[in-house]
Amino acid sequence: MNFSFSDEQELLRKNTARFLEKNLKPYVRDIDAKGEIPAEFFRNAGENGIISPLIKQKYGGPSLSFMDSVIISEEIAKVDTSMATSVYYLLNTSWAYVLQKYGKQELKDKLLPEIASGNQFIGIASTEPSGGSDVANITTSGTVNNGKVIINGEKMYISGALEAKNNGGGHLTLVKTDKEKGHRGITMVYVPASAKGIEITKLENMGRMGISTAGIKYDNVEVPEENIIGEINEGFYYSMDGFNHARIMVAAACNGLSEKMLEEGLGYIKERKAFGKPLSDFQAISFEAADLKTEIEMASLLNYKAAYLADVDDPEFYIYSSMSKLKSPQIAMDTVKKVMMWFGAYGYTKDSGIEMSARGIFSYLVGAEGALNIMKMIIAKAILK
Repeated sequence: MNFSFSDEQELLRKNTARFLEKNLKPYVRDIDAKGEIPAEFFRNAGENGIISPLIKQKYGGPSLSFMDSVIISEEIAKVDTSMATSVYYLLNTSWAYVLQKYGKQELKDKLLPEIASGNQFIGIASTEPSGGSDVANITTSGTVNNGKVIINGEKMYISGALEAKNNGGGHLTLVKTDKEKGHRGITMVYVPASAKGIEITKLENMGRMGISTAGIKYDNVEVPEENIIGEINEGFYYSMDGFNHARIMVAAACNGLSEKMLEEGLGYIKERKAFGKPLSDFQAISFEAADLKTEIEMASLLNYKAAYLADVDDPEFYIYSSMSKLKSPQIAMDTVKKVMMWFGAYGYTKDSGIEMSARGIFSYLVGAEGALNIMKMIIAKAILK
């Protein structure tokens, strides 16, 4: 058992950090304030192979592993601590993986090079106004007729809708093609945001302002039958595969944020003095720091195991990705909260930047590829069977 990264992976981390320091860090405050990630960043990231790293070389991607992708996800969250760029990355990485694995060759040839280059976005559209966790009971319909899929219905809380509309791209959309079969009657279809009959309504979030969240209405939206991912009525299983792998990227982003927040917090408590000595000399604070460091290390190692199991296609991989998604967001939220309290009143100001992280990390707790109680259900079912 080897707990070290390869020389190539260490170089990947170093080069990714250097790229982000130059191409992302100067814009982080504007991303949060203006609610937009510069499109130029996506193209530059595509040129450097870090916007959708699982895409194979034959489609213009770098053919990296899940472990490599986790490293990139951690580094992005350390720089854009609003967590917005992390959302874009995890969607673009995870759902391009699903398209690459199950999509028809013509669609892959068309879309994957554009995604790998940073010119187009790909995400997932499953949640509806009635809820997100109960995927089997979606009501958006898809009718296959004369070489087309006709879609009617509504999706809600969909990330990246405006990015797909404005910059190019779309979503792998779950539709009911057989209402009588429950989850066995769901089909996954790629729907470009530019399709006629789509209406996008932006929702105002409290955090991760740089990537849009929206409702999407489908009024007789037509897409070619070639846009069906895999087989008709198999979409539920493809989406579960995607969610399981996306959870690794979610956890990696949370772990990256935790590391960065703790790093800043440790620097502060070693310099800030009260009652004639540094805050770090007070046991109440130093013990909190020790707990946080231990929890972050535990979360990172768990997620590295999940990434390793994904790379070797272990059938129990999904259990560990669910464990990572369960713990990493909670540890990140706890880290942000405690570091903010170390900073005192300054931590509550926008000048510190910590409040930006607090607003952003909440989205990873309430949703982001599965609610925490859903993770517990998955894990419990696996260990009790």
